[in-house]
Amino acid sequence: MNKMNEKKKEMLKQLIKQLHAGVSPLEVKERFKRVLEGVDALDISRIEQELVNEGMPREEIQRLCDVHLTVFREQLEKQKLDIPLGHPLSILMEEHKIMLQLAKKLAAITNKVQQATDVSHVGDEIGHLKHLAEDFRDAEKHYLREENVIFPILEKHGITEPPSIMWTEHNQIRDRNKELHNLMENHTSVKFQDFQKQLGEIAGVLRSFLSDHFFKENNILFPSALRVITNDEWEEIRKEFDEIGYCCFTPLRLTVPRETKEVKKEETEESDKAEKMLQFETGSLSKEEVEAVLDSLPVDISFVDKEDQVKYFNKAEGRIFVRTKAVIGRKVQQCHPQKSVHVVSSILEAFKTGKKDVAEFWINLNNRLIHIRYFAVRDKNGNYLGTLEVTQDITNIKKIEGEKRLLDWKA
Repeated sequence: MNKMNEKKKEMLKQLIKQLHAGVSPLEVKERFKRVLEGVDALDISRIEQELVNEGMPREEIQRLCDVHLTVFREQLEKQKLDIPLGHPLSILMEEHKIMLQLAKKLAAITNKVQQATDVSHVGDEIGHLKHLAEDFRDAEKHYLREENVIFPILEKHGITEPPSIMWTEHNQIRDRNKELHNLMENHTSVKFQDFQKQLGEIAGVLRSFLSDHFFKENNILFPSALRVITNDEWEEIRKEFDEIGYCCFTPLRLTVPRETKEVKKEETEESDKAEKMLQFETGSLSKEEVEAVLDSLPVDISFVDKEDQVKYFNKAEGRIFVRTKAVIGRKVQQCHPQKSVHVVSSILEAFKTGKKDVAEFWINLNNRLIHIRYFAVRDKNGNYLGTLEVTQDITNIKKIEGEKRLLDWKA
């Protein structure tokens, strides 16, 4: 929003403040009718960001996001997005349509189940519900692409509030998806009446929540992204999307590899051979060797520098948590859900002050035991350089018993 619209910007801030003070959306819409004309998604994103910068709690913005939407909806629906086939946003929006169709189908099948008197009468419906639960579970790739690729780039362009709100909602959707999956996995051990009740609650919340969430993304997040993200960045985003992968229901026509310009190789073979070696106290390695060694480690590692910015991650085979190049330079606090940011900040502060050197946790993820450790990285004089995160699947390690010696190895 430019300086010519400074007055309008201040009036829109007043509009949001009045909503937070409890004035009804209808009254606010009427009072600010003229100001609302021409407001677009980027305006809303930047206004919310400025209000947070001025001291309005982020949680307050998130809590009343739906109230804001009630006032701005009419203006937002006037936006027309021209997005080519295969563009990252066209993929995400098509997935939105399909997930809404899945939610509608879930509601219809749930309605049939609710009318039955016994589980024996809904055998086919139970089968369909299991498939739907798997589809919603596989939608995780959709949210990972947004959180690990789109969000970091938006933050670099100064748009932080909409991504933060969307991530919070992603976690709420994940909770509902998990509830549905667990219910279907254990439905035989639940009384049919309880199954009907739980299924009805999940289906109702999921359909309503997805509809509201996708509207916000399609009409605020994505239009803002189109305004600020460059063509070169979109090219990189698409590559990162391909690397993370797509949902089982993502249309193939959107995800087939696009033609790329063939780049002629420069005659640099001689200079490559003469690549400068990195000298260490215990030996020397080339950049290629260092990268290969780090990527060969049976652990995921990420390094955050002393300014709390993500500086490096390895590309270990079968990474446990998704990492994309878009996170490089991102504040590590922005790489975590809002509910856990205070814990991350506490760990970093303990490392910086020297109170702690290690923090470790373990979680169950997809029936695997995951060990997560944070190590303070210091120079020879004890000065804090940053934090190393090491994540490892220790499921099979915990099963080790006895011993297996070198001479026991067979090709």
